[in-house]
Amino acid sequence: MLFPIDARTADPSKIAFQICETGEQVSYAELEARANQVAQLLRSLGVRPGDHVAVLMKNHRRFLEACFGMDRCGVYYTTISTRLTADEVAYIVADCSAKVLVVSADLDQITATLRPLLPAHVHCFSVGGSLPGFGDWEDSVDRAATSPITDQRQGLDMLYSSGTTGRPKGVKWPMSDAPAGQRTMLVNLLQPLFAYGPQCRYLSPAPLYHAAPLRHCMTVIKLGGTVFVMMSFDARRSLEMIEVHRLTHSQWVPTMFVRLLKLPAQERARFDVSSLQVAVHAAAPCPINIKEQMLDWWGPIIHEYYAGTENNGFCSITSQEWLQHRGSVGRASQGKLHICDEDGVELAAGETGLVYFSDGPVFSYHNDPQRTAQSRNARGWTTLGDIGRLDDEGYLYLVDRRAFMIISGGVNIYPQEAENILIGHPKVLDVAVIGVPSEDLGEEVKAVVQPVNPHDIGPELAAELMEYCRQRLASFKCPRTVDFDPDLPRHATGKLYKKLVRDRYWARPGT
Repeated sequence: MLFPIDARTADPSKIAFQICETGEQVSYAELEARANQVAQLLRSLGVRPGDHVAVLMKNHRRFLEACFGMDRCGVYYTTISTRLTADEVAYIVADCSAKVLVVSADLDQITATLRPLLPAHVHCFSVGGSLPGFGDWEDSVDRAATSPITDQRQGLDMLYSSGTTGRPKGVKWPMSDAPAGQRTMLVNLLQPLFAYGPQCRYLSPAPLYHAAPLRHCMTVIKLGGTVFVMMSFDARRSLEMIEVHRLTHSQWVPTMFVRLLKLPAQERARFDVSSLQVAVHAAAPCPINIKEQMLDWWGPIIHEYYAGTENNGFCSITSQEWLQHRGSVGRASQGKLHICDEDGVELAAGETGLVYFSDGPVFSYHNDPQRTAQSRNARGWTTLGDIGRLDDEGYLYLVDRRAFMIISGGVNIYPQEAENILIGHPKVLDVAVIGVPSEDLGEEVKAVVQPVNPHDIGPELAAELMEYCRQRLASFKCPRTVDFDPDLPRHATGKLYKKLVRDRYWARPGT
C-alpha cells in the first residue's frame, strides 16, 4: 500500500473516506486496489508520465478513487467545475491536451452537447450512467488489474483558476521524477499547520473539483485520516454530520459560515459540535463580524489561510493570533511576503499595494507565457493580483482584488469594504458590490443583493441597506443604488463570479 505514508499507522480495513449522504465507505485496502486499477487502465489507454487527463465529476466515491489512481502514474490531472458550460469544459479539455476525460453522466446541461466539441482522440468515459460516445468508466476500471503498475511515479494536479476575472487558466507546477507515495510539498506544508494525521476525521462540504477540498482531502488520506465527503453543502446537514460522526477537522468558505449563522439560534444549539478541534477557512475574504460570531459559537479552533491555486505562497493565522490582528489572513508560512506599488517598488508596512511572494514554489500558467510573465515583477516575485498591506509584525490584511477596484471621480474604492458591511445585515444572504457606468464619475458604486427572503425585494429594502452601509462606512464607499438578484452567481467554493455581475451593466449597448 502506498498510503498512509507512515506505514506504522497502516490499517487496510480503516475507512479512508465516506460519502455522507449515501453512507458509502471506502477502506484503505479498497482505495489501494481501485487506484491501481485506474493507473492500469490509463496505461492501457496509452497515457504516459507527463500526459494530461481530466475529471468532470460531482462529489462521488469514484472521484477520489480516480484522483488517487492518477496521482500514482505520473500524470497531470485536471478536475473541472461542474458549473461550467459545455463550451467552457471543451476549452479546458483542449487547452490541457487531455487524453482521457471522465464525466458524471447526470450533468445533463453539459453532456448533452459536449462530445462533438471535444477532439476525436480524447478517450471519454461516464460515471453513474451511460452516454452516447462515452465508455463506462466503472466497468472499465473494475475489469483492470489490481496490482500496481510497474512505472509508478508521483502525479500532480493541474487545476484551472475559477475564471472569476476572465478565461480560466491552468496552474502548472514542474513534474518531478519522484516515486509515488512520497511526502509532497503539500503534505509537508499542511500537516503541521492543521494537525492532519491518523486521528483526523475530516469533513469536506465543498466540491472536490476545487483546489482546497481536493488537496486537503488527499493529504488527510495520505496521512492516515478519514475524510467525510458531502455531496453538496447544506448548513443543517453539515452540523448533523459533525455530531453524528464526531468529526475533528473541517474546511469551510465564508459563505458557508454565513449560511450556518443564518440558521435559527435554537436550531444551531441542537447540534453538539464539541468534537471539532480544527475548523479551517479560506478561498474568500471573511467579514470580521462573521468570524467573531463563529468564534463565539465554536471557540478558538478556527484557522484561516490565504493562498491561491498557484500556491506561490501561503499565509496562515490561528484564532488566538487573529484576535490580536482582527481582519488579518496571517503571516507567511511558505514564501516571503512583499507589498509593492504598480511599478514593482516595495512599500513600507502600513502602505497598500499588490501582494507578492518570493521564495515560494515555482508555477506557470499552462499555454500562457504572457499571463505567466504578468504574474511576476522584475525581481521574479509572483502575485495573484490581490491588494493588501502588512502591519509591523508581518501580518497581511487583504483589501480587494485589483480587478474589482472601483475608480469613482478619480478616487479608488475597494468594494470588499461595503460587501463586508452589507453581508452583516439580517436580510442579506449574499452581496456583490461593483462599479457601474456613470456619466459624471466614470463609475459609481452599486450593490447587487441576494436577500434571505425574496419577498423583501423592493425600494424599502434598498433604502434600508444604503442607510445601513452609510452608518458604518464613509458615504463615498457605499452604494448609491441597490439591485436585487435571487441567486448571485457564486462559485460553489465560495468565490463570487463578480465579473459576470459586472458585465450585466458594462455590456449594455452604448456603455
